[in-house]
Amino acid sequence: MRARQATLHQLRIFDAVARHLSFARAAEELHLTPPAVSIQVKQLGETMGQPLTEQIGKKIFLTAAGRILADAARDLLLRLDRLGEDLAALQGLEHGHVRLAILGTAKYFLPRLLGEFCTEHRGIEASLFVGNREAVLERLVRNEDDIYILGQPPESIDVVAEPFADNPLILVARPDHPLAAQTNIDPEVLNHVPFILREEGSGTRLVTQRFFAHHHIQPPIRMELGIDEAIKQAVAGGLGVAVLSAIALRTELAARELVALDVRGFPLARKWYAVYAQNKVLSPSARAFYQYLFAAAPQLLEEQIKAYPAHGGTDLGN
Repeated sequence: MRARQATLHQLRIFDAVARHLSFARAAEELHLTPPAVSIQVKQLGETMGQPLTEQIGKKIFLTAAGRILADAARDLLLRLDRLGEDLAALQGLEHGHVRLAILGTAKYFLPRLLGEFCTEHRGIEASLFVGNREAVLERLVRNEDDIYILGQPPESIDVVAEPFADNPLILVARPDHPLAAQTNIDPEVLNHVPFILREEGSGTRLVTQRFFAHHHIQPPIRMELGIDEAIKQAVAGGLGVAVLSAIALRTELAARELVALDVRGFPLARKWYAVYAQNKVLSPSARAFYQYLFAAAPQLLEEQIKAYPAHGGTDLGN
């Protein structure tokens, strides 16, 4: 078979091109020149008997053959990367690599946990991708990481998803907002309150919309933003109120830059989930972090959000 004539070097180069859909970015990652990357991909295509990429305008796309080879190359390279970890585990050695992809909101606690884990296991290296829900799910589909941290498991992808800590969502406003001094606020009042929402598809947005539907309200939407920091600044600027994870608001609430509104049904009871593909076998190092996450995260998060527990709020399900 021609596929057996492909070199590991060529497959690593093509894997980078397939992930970035750019010869220049692949070259930068691999510390090669773009012409060298292009030549290797062309030679690999000749070995396979079919072109692997095509250029339309200034953009690079994978051909049908390229997509098939990209999946195979990714599986092979991941297995080779973990071969050393598996062999080391047999000898009782601490060695390996943990690859994580997390939502932007998880950056308020996950890097700390990862740092503490790596301090305890100095032979294990780690890589961390931080992005929105869409980007994290795309990486999950491509099997680019070991574990994914989400506020809501995907419904259309076969995964193992286990909750490991509370993730209460609270409704916040600036301190001089008309509702800030009120208690036990009827959700119907929100029909007249401008909201700032997360982008379409985000877990927070989905839960917020479920709250609206549950209480039959349709508040005016002032704007949509994709970053927690931008939303907090917009709320502080008086543009509206917003629903955000309590973990993202510790600093602003402590400084009284923002306040939690006492609306019935809040906080919304949510969970943090550790997710990985259904058919994935976690490496020894990834499994060790997975276990560490479940042991250490609940206490850390409880301490950081103890003023806003998930109990007593509305659980709107997944």
